[in-house]
Formats: sequence, structure tokens, C-alpha cells
Amino acid sequence: MLFIEYPKCSTCQKAKKWLDDHGIAYEDRHIKEQNPSAEELKAWHEKSGFPLKKFLLYKEMQLKDKLPQMSEEEQYALLATDGMLVKRPVLVGDGFVLTGFKESIWAEALGIK
Repeated sequence: MLFIEYPKCSTCQKAKKWLDDHGIAYEDRHIKEQNPSAEELKAWHEKSGFPLKKFLLYKEMQLKDKLPQMSEEEQYALLATDGMLVKRPVLVGDGFVLTGFKESIWAEALGIK
């Protein structure tokens, strides 16, 4: 699994601790140092089944107002310019992609009771 985080983010820290506490192996990736590419974002979006807006942090750059006029390709390109625009953490596993951290959703996706 790939765990994409911003280490200073408290939600990312909580998610990482949860993964560690449950003995789940993952590859760690710093989102600011290794920004996801547009191709990665597109693949994750398609794999997730979520609307693309679930991958965006709206507070940045007044995105809420700009998104309705942007194509998906333009949104991927924008997200690829700055990892801080991507909602985090992101967990990429076989058959799923999760954004943000909700313990119950992560537990269900990972088969943890």
C-alpha cells in the first residue's frame, strides 16, 4: 500500500499511527516532496469511485468557485502542480483509494474489525 501524507498534518499523523497500531505495512510518501502526477491522480480518482472533488482541498486558491468551469483534465493538472491542494492523507491499496481519514471507512476497506 502507498500512504501519501504531509507529515505536519495532524490527520495524517493520526492515520499513520492507526496503520502502525494495526500492523499494516505501507510505503510512505511525503506529498510536498513527491507531488502526485496528473496521471497518478487520474488513476487514483478512477480507482476510488469518488467524485474528483473528494481529492481537492477547497480552501486553497478559491477552488470552490473555479472548479465548475474546469474540465477533469484541468483539475488533474492543477492538483499535480502542488501536493498541498490534494486532500490528505491518501491511502492507495489493491482495489481501493481512500482520501482523508475516517477510522471506520479505513477499517472496512482493510478488513479490520
